[in-house]
Amino acid sequence: MKTRKNINDARLVGFPYANSLKSLILGAILIGLQIPINAQDSIQYTQPSWYFGVAAGGNINFYRGSTQQLNATLSVPTTFHNGSGVGLFLAPLIEYRPADSRWGIMFQGGYDSRKGAFNTVTTPCNCPADLITDLSYLTVEPSLRFAPFKSSLYLYAGPRLAFNYSKGFAYQLGLNPDITDQLATPQANGDFSSIRTKLISMQIGAGFDIPLSSQSHRTQFMLSPFVSFQPYFGQDPRTIETWNITTLRVGAALKFGTGKKVPSKVADKVVQIPQQAVVEVVPEVNLIVNSPRNAVADRRVRETFPIRNYVFFDLGSTQIPSRYVLLKKSQVKDFREDQLEVFTPKDLSGRSNRQMVAYYNVLNILGDRMQKNPTTSVKLVGSSMQGTDDGMAMAVSVKTYLVDVFGIEPKRIVVVGTLKPQIPSEVRGATKELLLVREGDRRVTILSESPELLMEFQSGPDAPLKPVALNVVQEAPLDSYVTFNVEKGNKAFTSWSLEVTDIAGKVQYFGPYSQEKVSIPGNVILGTIPEGDFKVKMIGNTKTGKTIIKETKVHVVLWKAQTKEEGMRYSILYEFNKSKSVEMYHKYLSEIVVPKIPVNALVIIHGHSDIIGDSVYNQKLSLARSNDVKRIMEDALYLKGRSDVTFDVYGFGEAKNEMPFDNKFPEQRFYNRTVIIDIVPTK
Repeated sequence: MKTRKNINDARLVGFPYANSLKSLILGAILIGLQIPINAQDSIQYTQPSWYFGVAAGGNINFYRGSTQQLNATLSVPTTFHNGSGVGLFLAPLIEYRPADSRWGIMFQGGYDSRKGAFNTVTTPCNCPADLITDLSYLTVEPSLRFAPFKSSLYLYAGPRLAFNYSKGFAYQLGLNPDITDQLATPQANGDFSSIRTKLISMQIGAGFDIPLSSQSHRTQFMLSPFVSFQPYFGQDPRTIETWNITTLRVGAALKFGTGKKVPSKVADKVVQIPQQAVVEVVPEVNLIVNSPRNAVADRRVRETFPIRNYVFFDLGSTQIPSRYVLLKKSQVKDFREDQLEVFTPKDLSGRSNRQMVAYYNVLNILGDRMQKNPTTSVKLVGSSMQGTDDGMAMAVSVKTYLVDVFGIEPKRIVVVGTLKPQIPSEVRGATKELLLVREGDRRVTILSESPELLMEFQSGPDAPLKPVALNVVQEAPLDSYVTFNVEKGNKAFTSWSLEVTDIAGKVQYFGPYSQEKVSIPGNVILGTIPEGDFKVKMIGNTKTGKTIIKETKVHVVLWKAQTKEEGMRYSILYEFNKSKSVEMYHKYLSEIVVPKIPVNALVIIHGHSDIIGDSVYNQKLSLARSNDVKRIMEDALYLKGRSDVTFDVYGFGEAKNEMPFDNKFPEQRFYNRTVIIDIVPTK
């Protein structure tokens, strides 16, 4: 007869295999310790893709719901509610996971015990009653495996298909403690009725791979402690009553696989990490530093600057902001597009003042063009999340300025109010940096179908305004910068940095960087000296924490203006979070820009972004924009039978030292979403 102590032991200990499980895990560790780890062996093997082994663990089972009718012949007087217990899990396993991938698959199938004991209840006779179960299954568990950091930690999830193997129970009715000299009631043993023969449920878990042998062995062993959670969904063992089971499984898997021999020409690139016996194949990295002896000229640039047909308004105001250049009627006769520096904003900010001077004169440029072309007309669309009336008031402010100052006939200007612009920055579902995004959507959009106002080859109400051409002197052009090119660095490293040391031992630090090529102005490195010799150390960090160092020397000469040469600059604007130019720029680049490229010219393409979003993502986005422009121009040159042009492509992202504008106002952020094209003729 099973006594009260027997039943309590079943609840606490849970199953008779605990000692066996401990022995199995301990034995696996001892086996691993006996396998020599020799990181210095000359022969190396790859990490296996296929693993075979066995998993063992304990199922911590939690019973919820109730049961009373145990089978056709036994229905107990009091309903049992809730309980817990521990059962054995033992299963062979197969695992496939390519060494260079985060993803893999797992399959295990074996014995799965869900035994336990319900909480003690009191019957109508004031007698305690206990019920222990011996449910077990043959389980099949395929899972998808994911290592989020390409490390030893992995997650897995998948379905669980279980077939009932045993369904026994033991029911014990105890004695009334208030009555003496009672005879013990015999324990009732039997099988549950109405047991589901098949269960379909799910599991989600995590594990950690601990190598037990190094990659100097072809056969490699791995110990993987794991924990998984199997919720009650689908785990109702019976077709009657409400009993369900939730399980937390804790255990370890011992597995092995065979690797392939690493060729000797690759073996010298293998980086051994002794702590985890992980082999990392690092691509051969080259550090190339290019420092021009001097820029060839004081380069005068004829810049064609695009004009966004937007006027941005401050939150809560429908008046044109003071940062825009607003003329008096008496000043109109002196206004010229090619001499915009005469009319500068009151509170201009930004590192590229001349470009923003052009933009902040957008209303004067529009008014001047409409005055010179009396048949032209425009539509002003004010967009405000505060309502269409607010948007209309913004549009009326712009119309009033054009009418009162430039004398444009009111009938040539139509005003409309909307909630959002035709091309909004905010998209449905967006949650990050919404304040900055929404600032860009509070604006008046200038629309026209008059060709005299629009960019070449463009027509329709949403075409952009014609660009402005400016004559400027370019300071320290990009081709005078010192360029550091870490070939294959984006594949080998998570990041890399630079240490630049002068002959006096002074060290400057730059980085970290994630792109392969970085350009730094010569005067940043030189300071106040005209030229000097420097030691350059590149420090790269691999995905597993290994540090790789490359060193070289460079002579840097400060850029100085010498003779004059003429260059050209064009800019292409991109929409928010886009890396493909809008269709209108294809024809503009192909038929306006490309024909003006001299023979054997250098074309420098540098992309930028605003500060909205992650900086690493923005760097990649800006480089994608530069490559988009390069592809369009290369295609156009190819159709003309030309292969004489050299391209130099950069992606600066939101780098503060390189971005064209500040990011204080929405118009500055809009103009930072740009690719700038410098065309440099060869002497």
